[in-house]
Parts: sequence; structure tokens; C-alpha cells
Amino acid sequence: MEEAEIFFFISALIAEIIGTMAGFGSSTIFLPLALLFVDFETAIILTAIFHLFGNIGRITFFRQGFDKRIILQFGVPSVLLSLLGAILMGVFPQPLLKLILGVFLIVTSGSFLARPGLKFPANTGTFIAGGSITGFITALVGTGGALRATMLQGFNIEKVKYIATAATIALATDVTRIPVYISQGFLTEQYYVHIPILFGIALAGSFIGRRMVKRINQELFRRIILVAIILVSIKFIIDGFLILYLVVSYFD
Repeated sequence: MEEAEIFFFISALIAEIIGTMAGFGSSTIFLPLALLFVDFETAIILTAIFHLFGNIGRITFFRQGFDKRIILQFGVPSVLLSLLGAILMGVFPQPLLKLILGVFLIVTSGSFLARPGLKFPANTGTFIAGGSITGFITALVGTGGALRATMLQGFNIEKVKYIATAATIALATDVTRIPVYISQGFLTEQYYVHIPILFGIALAGSFIGRRMVKRINQELFRRIILVAIILVSIKFIIDGFLILYLVVSYFD
């Protein structure tokens, strides 16, 4: 194994440990690192496959937190509304949406940090509304981990349930997008050997992440997630401003 490949797989392990602890973000971390070693299309498909493996690992190791009510009331509307969001994806300017989403997530997560007792009422109506909004906006913007995490943290769900729920919903997204990438020829034969290695790394990262989550109390865990959401949201805002600036500069 070449030195570059070793760093590639180490990057994957680190991304999965962080993603397991946060309940989101493994692909956000891993994709830019993967681009240092492979081309864009290969990075996209390998990241998606790795993300799927990671979610399988989280569901396996956090299965005791599987809550059918949350999956049905939050997860199902999220998946269904993502179809509508996908249809309307080209209608709204994504840079502007990312700016708005980034500001919303920072304000919401900051409010939860400043007022630990603040939370959404955990009833059927709010679960369905939260899941629907998450799925719709995720499809419009193209990324949903941070928004999903914000909504679930808003309900102040116990950490094991939170990770299991987030992983189950994310897995449904992975199952739908990976066949599309493969059909477009993103995965070439030379990278087939990476798949079983990434599977082992995803399971290892999920296992290590679980051990670390077990050592953290619920309130500290929630604060860590909210800080992680704010950091990702800052990136949304920067990306949105940068793209808008480039577009405006192009037409000037």
C-alpha cells in the first residue's frame, strides 16, 4: 500500500470517528480530504459508499436507541419531502439558500446553547413538521446533516436515540444516491479494492466513536453537537458568499 493510500484511509477513520460522535459530518470532513488523493468523481462515490458503511456501523452499534416512533414521524416525512425538494432544486439559487440556512442554524443552535432548557415540543405534529422541513431543505441545498442534527437536538433526544435516528435517515439517502453515481461511471475498477477496506474502517470508526460517546454525559454531548453545527454553518455562509461573489463578478 502506497503512502498516499495510507493517509487516505487514516483520513477516513478520523472522519468516521467524528461523524459518529456528532451524528453527522463524516462526508463533510472526508470529501475534501479524499479530493487530495483521487479525482472528483471517484471522491464522490467513495465518500458516499463510506458514508453508507458508517451509517450501517452506527445503526449496528447504537441499535438499542432505535425508536420506531421517531423514525416514522420524523424520518418518513423527511424522505418523502426530499423528493419534492429535489424537483424544485433548480428553482431557487443554492448560494442564497446556503446563506439563509447557515444563519438559521447558527441562530437556532446558539439559542439552544445559551438556553439549555430550550427545546421543541416532542409530539407527533412537531416531529412530522421537523422531518418535512429537514427533507425538503436538504434536497434543495444538497446537504442535510447539520439541519437534521439541529432539528433532532431541538427535541433534546437522548444521545443514543439521536445517533441511531440520524444514521437511519441518512442511510435511506445513501441507498438512493449511490446507484445513481455508479450508473454514471463514477466507480472505476481500480478502486474496487478500496471498498472492503473502507467498510472495515467505517465499522472501526463507528465502534471507537461509540466508546467515546458512552463516556460523555448527555448535556455535554448536546453542547458538542451544537458547537459542531455552528462550525458547519459558518462554512455554509462562507461558501454561499463566495459563490455569490463569483457569480456577481462574472456578470460585471
